[in-house]
Amino acid sequence: MTINLPTMFETRRVTPDTDALCAYVPLPGYGVLPVYAFVIHAAEPVLVDTGLAALREDLLQALAAVIDPAELRWIWVTHMDADHIGNLEAVLTRADSAKVVTTYLGMGKMGLMGLPAERAWLLNPGQSLELGDRRLEAIVPPSYDAPETTGLYDSRSRALFSADCFGALMQEPAESAAAIEPGALRDGLVTWTTVDAPWLSLADDTGMRAITDCVRRLDPEIILGSHLPPAHGMMDTLLGHLDAARSAPRFEGPDQTALERMMAGQAT
Repeated sequence: MTINLPTMFETRRVTPDTDALCAYVPLPGYGVLPVYAFVIHAAEPVLVDTGLAALREDLLQALAAVIDPAELRWIWVTHMDADHIGNLEAVLTRADSAKVVTTYLGMGKMGLMGLPAERAWLLNPGQSLELGDRRLEAIVPPSYDAPETTGLYDSRSRALFSADCFGALMQEPAESAAAIEPGALRDGLVTWTTVDAPWLSLADDTGMRAITDCVRRLDPEIILGSHLPPAHGMMDTLLGHLDAARSAPRFEGPDQTALERMMAGQAT
């Protein structure tokens, strides 16, 4: 399947009470990257991230198909990158009672971008958000590209929402991480991680072990990454690929000449 523009895919139920709103973005020369947002149908419903502004109408339509936005009580923004807050303002206008879960730094970025910082609800890693029928624990994922990043663990579904951690470049869309050829998954995850978290190569073994041990103790049944199809029972595999990224060659993207060559080849 050829994807030349950001494209919204069909919404999928990925846990008994979690819907995934999925899009794919083409990356010339590297394949495609999934971009996920999630709806947790809790006693106090939660939207995790808000997708791409380029797909605003499609995202809002997909969201409205699984929940009335006015019923949302929380919008958990894992971090303030454009592919995670692309539709935050539009969702907030439809979710009058919703608060934006973020950190103090995230709230500051909201203000700098003209977003309503007064709607923020500050939660630090190690703290929890009580939703009536479950608890969402804020965590620091093993890799990230923005200092305000907080992933989350759903105590009821045992789902780990890992933000940018465990993202993977892919040659084509897939319904699950397990459906990707193992070598391609490893290479795609390693490449993405060298792009998204180049600092990992500088991290010492003791520090990395401490943060990955935190993930292991959670023992998630499913990992729901922002840039990876749902991964059931694959924690050890994904952590192994993440470790491999630490010693991978530094990513260096194409220069202008190479980019124009790739774009011309894609157009033919």
